[in-house]
Amino acid sequence: MNYAETLNYLYRHLPMFTRIGAPALKKDLWNTLELCRRLGNPHQKFKSVHVGGTNGKGSTSHMLAAILQKAGYKTGLYTSPHLRDFRERIRINGLMIPENAVIGFTAENRHHIEEIKPSFFEVTVAMAFDYFARNEVDIAIIEVGLGGRLDSTNIITPILSLITNISFDHNQILGDTLTDIAAEKAGIIKQGIPIIISQRQAAVEDVFIQKAAETGSKLVFSSDTWIIQAENGKPDLESEGEEILQVSVQRITSNRQTTEDNKSKAVPELYNQTNMQLSLDLTGSYQLKNLPGVLSAVEQLRLSGFHITVQHLSDALKQVKKLTGLEGRWQTLGRNPLIICDTGHNEDGIREVLKNIQAQHYDQLHMVIGMVKDKAVDKVLALLPKNAVYYFCMPDIERGKPGDELLEEASVFGLHGKSFQSVKEALQKAKEEASVNDLIFVGGSTFVAAEII
Repeated sequence: MNYAETLNYLYRHLPMFTRIGAPALKKDLWNTLELCRRLGNPHQKFKSVHVGGTNGKGSTSHMLAAILQKAGYKTGLYTSPHLRDFRERIRINGLMIPENAVIGFTAENRHHIEEIKPSFFEVTVAMAFDYFARNEVDIAIIEVGLGGRLDSTNIITPILSLITNISFDHNQILGDTLTDIAAEKAGIIKQGIPIIISQRQAAVEDVFIQKAAETGSKLVFSSDTWIIQAENGKPDLESEGEEILQVSVQRITSNRQTTEDNKSKAVPELYNQTNMQLSLDLTGSYQLKNLPGVLSAVEQLRLSGFHITVQHLSDALKQVKKLTGLEGRWQTLGRNPLIICDTGHNEDGIREVLKNIQAQHYDQLHMVIGMVKDKAVDKVLALLPKNAVYYFCMPDIERGKPGDELLEEASVFGLHGKSFQSVKEALQKAKEEASVNDLIFVGGSTFVAAEII
């Protein structure tokens, strides 16, 4: 098979969550374990960091990868889903896996795939682990796909686990309460492996405290350790036209839980520097919630022997998108009118999107919104502003909710607009109707942002 035929085989022959939803998920890790066993257990041949959570795990993973790259380490990065190209899921030092590597892995292992009958995600995870092992990465950042406990990535034994936050998403799979969801996410905590929680949340903190006690894992709530504040009310435009978010970082020294022994092992610079000024090219305000976890992870990696300086950290955060290829996080797609897209798609994600919209200056807000059938649509619609003009559309996947159905549901919440057959058609209409001083936002689903990008 050529590359196009290989992708068609992977997409159509294998159960794929982004296409059909929950039926693509398997009830245990057997398929992934068996497939990797036949590959020689590649996941045991490199160091890794495991990143889970409801929102922010993608941004966090990319920031950590950028920092490690800048520090000179050959860094693998596995994330999902992709926006433009399947190969975005598997990168080394920001470079996507080559097409011939995708073709070769699929051809070499097709007989295993036919026998084991894994899902699309299970095959993709095995492909990533095999690619990282063959290329002898120094470390790989592995993002959880969905949940944690039963996620295919959970066969790894990392040197560090990180969970960003807990909010409602995929309730029909992970549970109806935050504690149920947290318990699934906590499933990535391994025996004796340090665990970092980016945000302490009263509703679920006991879940992590109990799990860490059971596994004998050092537990850090990063929001207790770092205070992050935006220096500028909105992103600055630098001379090259790049948007930069300036932040101040303060370490709460009274909450330091490092022993004298740990201090001696670490480069002292990060411990002694209680105030830092950093610039981020990821400009969404929600990055202020992700950054504490990143900083704590850097400290733990330093304790594990990785040489990462404040300069590495500072240089990397200015160019995460350039170093790793990350897209879709409060991304500017056009100006006059200003067009912004974001992959935020659940209650908490939309709340953060709305905070960023409110910080902009515009005459009229236009919202191109699409969603999938198995999401809590009503909870998101209840949050959206009533004074915007809406263009409801369906992302081009089997799980996509038709635009006319979304329009009908939205009208119950006082949201008014029109429905369209496609995302591109909806955006085109928004562009035609918007004035130069208006704002067009595109989102509601990762797949809506993906089509526009």
